[in-house]
Amino acid sequence: MARIIALAEKEAQLSGSKAITPLDLLLVCLQEKTGVLWEISLKINTNLGQLRGLAEAEKDEVHQSPFFRVPVDKEVNAVFAKAVETMNRYNQVYLNEGHFLKALMNTEMAVNCLTDRDRNTILELGTKSRDMITNLDNYHFPELSMQNIRRVNHNDFDEIVRYVEEHFSSGWAQTVREGFLQSRHSIYVAFDNEGGIAGFAAFDIYKGKKGYFGPMGVSHSDRSKGYGFSLLHHCLKDMKGIGYAYAIIGGAGPLEFYEKACGAVIIPKGASSNL
Repeated sequence: MARIIALAEKEAQLSGSKAITPLDLLLVCLQEKTGVLWEISLKINTNLGQLRGLAEAEKDEVHQSPFFRVPVDKEVNAVFAKAVETMNRYNQVYLNEGHFLKALMNTEMAVNCLTDRDRNTILELGTKSRDMITNLDNYHFPELSMQNIRRVNHNDFDEIVRYVEEHFSSGWAQTVREGFLQSRHSIYVAFDNEGGIAGFAAFDIYKGKKGYFGPMGVSHSDRSKGYGFSLLHHCLKDMKGIGYAYAIIGGAGPLEFYEKACGAVIIPKGASSNL
């Protein structure tokens, strides 16, 4: 999102707009060559030249935005307000491209400038959880300073299942229950400084799929403290020790966390069913 914002400022200057418009944001997304936006740019057939011509014709009153260093039009502020609302609804702490694209595709600009097919493609690829993959063969594991993370034991069953159900979902809680039935536990738990559960992570427990990491969850109040990063790497280190050359991160979200944390890349739509 930081890259989108910076490039949108440049796009507005290039188009001569007096303020950043939703069209400038769309143009930037369709030119991005990383992550899910790169996949989107390959799947839709929109003429960037025509879009840029429309952006040059855009005129609107000027507003300020906490996200930009240059003026924006009022609809851009509405897009980011809606994106933040989505972020908060999912109890997440960072604005990501999924939140943003969902808001952008509901604007009048998107309805007028994109076909229904292209809008649906953007929503399908950019706003839903995706499978990712990371290579463990030559993976360099970071030094982990957190000491309050360990593998679960049978005595943890009630507390951890209850925690997962209260903080996340009954579906995840059922997956964790099934994970406790395995002869070798592949679930890790993190504790805060007061001894309460801060988060958990697991692998090889989702529908019995081997080589799958997840689910993982960290309490909302404990996010951005390094628990997720440490839990992830405890699991990945175990997976490499078992002999997995790759780890599949099933239904990853937010994508950018795994991109940064372990170099994971998105599996193109349709490819994950063959893995």
